[in-house]
Amino acid sequence: MDQNFSFTIFSTAAALPATWDTIAEENAFLKRNYLCVLEKSAPENMECHFVGLLKDGKLCGIALVQYINLSRVNTFVEEKKSFCLKDYIFRQFSSHILVIGNNTLTGQNAYLLTDAIPETAALSLLQRSLQHIARDYRKKCVYMHVLAIKDFNREELPDFKAAGFKGYYQFCTQPNMIFSIKENWGSIEDYLADLNTKYRTQYNRARKKAEGIEKRKLTLENIREQQDRIHELYLTVAGNASFNTFHLPKDHFEAFKEHLKDDFLFYGYFLDGKLVGFNTLIKNGPDMDTYFLGYDDAIQKEKMLYLNMLYDMVSYAIKKGFKQVVFARSAMEIKSSVGAKAEEVYGMIKHTNPLLNAFMSKLFPYFDPKVEWKERSPFK
Repeated sequence: MDQNFSFTIFSTAAALPATWDTIAEENAFLKRNYLCVLEKSAPENMECHFVGLLKDGKLCGIALVQYINLSRVNTFVEEKKSFCLKDYIFRQFSSHILVIGNNTLTGQNAYLLTDAIPETAALSLLQRSLQHIARDYRKKCVYMHVLAIKDFNREELPDFKAAGFKGYYQFCTQPNMIFSIKENWGSIEDYLADLNTKYRTQYNRARKKAEGIEKRKLTLENIREQQDRIHELYLTVAGNASFNTFHLPKDHFEAFKEHLKDDFLFYGYFLDGKLVGFNTLIKNGPDMDTYFLGYDDAIQKEKMLYLNMLYDMVSYAIKKGFKQVVFARSAMEIKSSVGAKAEEVYGMIKHTNPLLNAFMSKLFPYFDPKVEWKERSPFK
């Protein structure tokens, strides 16, 4: 590698140089403001590190690295049973993870580069920075089990081999669900006109079911007032997930609204004056990224609350002129029923134990939850 390239690790977002945001301009999830609030409101089992890539001492690349301690969270739903072999093995051999990327989001939010550094050189530096951070943790008697980098679509997938990622296993997990907005859509009515009869009927049925539900845009003060209820509803949804790597702290949404202001949207759904559901959105340039949500299980089934939330997100994005809605992973079938398309995402993973790493191609599919779903085609 060119000796003029180097890296610097920042332990806090507050220490990031002013030039950081010049590089992060095209991705809100790598900007200092977002990284500060992420650091402040991160899950208890997550720690953030920030890597600056330099050429001749000048910043030419930025990256986010997260340490995740899975021994501090109920990873598998099966753990609700008296004993779960999968969870036991996972905790013993794969609970300490270093990942280049953002585990709270789906998509390539790992790094951004300028033209001053080739991608292979940048990836090589990032791999070295990962090893450096792992050594720092070893000094604190925390031994990393797994090193990883995520999430790239097929077009973005870099040449990891050329960058020296030897011994890493390439994986593909649940897809990112992307809803693309057509140029001729100016309102939800234009969207509905393009739906076939079956899915227009689904829309009308969902809206009729939601009668009595009041949707409100919550302010920072509203979020503070409803904090306990919001956390309860969030945990209901998180508890239904097949695989968890973290749980958000109670003040997470409050911190996001306080720092991101109008770029962070929080919508509450009320029935008879009681909060029964919520969803959150983050503006990211031409994209609208869906964030976390929560709901009362019984109300969600009765009122088709989740499907109505999806329609509300689509309606808002069309009205405000966004290019696409990033629906992320999970609930792929219902998201495809409103028009989202599956985009495969890839990553790389390596176990620090050479023996276990030799079997990674068999171990990873064992621990990766398999979700069977049917893609829907709602448009004419």
